[in-house]
Amino acid sequence: MLRYRIIPVTPFAQNCCLLWDDAMREAVLTDPGGDLERVLGIVAQEGVRLEAVWLTHAHIDHAGAAAEVARRMSVPIIGPHPGDQFWIDALPEQSKMFGFPRAETFTPDRWLHDGDQLRLGTLHFDVRHCPGHTPGHVVFHQAEARRCWVGDVLFAGSIGRTDFPGGNHQQLIDSITHKLWPMGDDTVFIPGHGPESTFGEERRSNPFVGGT
Repeated sequence: MLRYRIIPVTPFAQNCCLLWDDAMREAVLTDPGGDLERVLGIVAQEGVRLEAVWLTHAHIDHAGAAAEVARRMSVPIIGPHPGDQFWIDALPEQSKMFGFPRAETFTPDRWLHDGDQLRLGTLHFDVRHCPGHTPGHVVFHQAEARRCWVGDVLFAGSIGRTDFPGGNHQQLIDSITHKLWPMGDDTVFIPGHGPESTFGEERRSNPFVGGT
């Protein structure tokens, strides 16, 4: 069974998540942007074995601590899509710009592409490339649990910004309507910031994509 715990990190309250397969106790961290001691303390508290870091995209609040987690825990970095290479290269500059602890650049152990699959213990996740917020943004969908980790593509009542370098508003809308909505109205999504919601609720009421 899939279990997860949302861990808001950094001054931006970014939703880093600890996901694990309860049967095998294997775990991954999604988007570890910072506050590493607290995050790793929660990993230890849950008594799970960390197997990897999964990244939706490479903005500082999502990827700032990825290299350090990988080094300290001897785990691979999986994702995002190669379109975010320039954001990874700019992590030290991003950390300086926003007053974060200095972030290290890295090369993911595995880049992700639309249609890829990831495994966590006995669980399988589908990867969808959802550009718009960043060119290389991906999301992680676990169909049986009806859960999707969407990073900064979609929020409860809002959508991701597209005014950063490489952002594209129409691409973002297309990603939401063509990649997320087909996952089903009853799918709960975990956004990069703020509370969970469902795709059905956002289709009905989100002022940016409602009715699409």
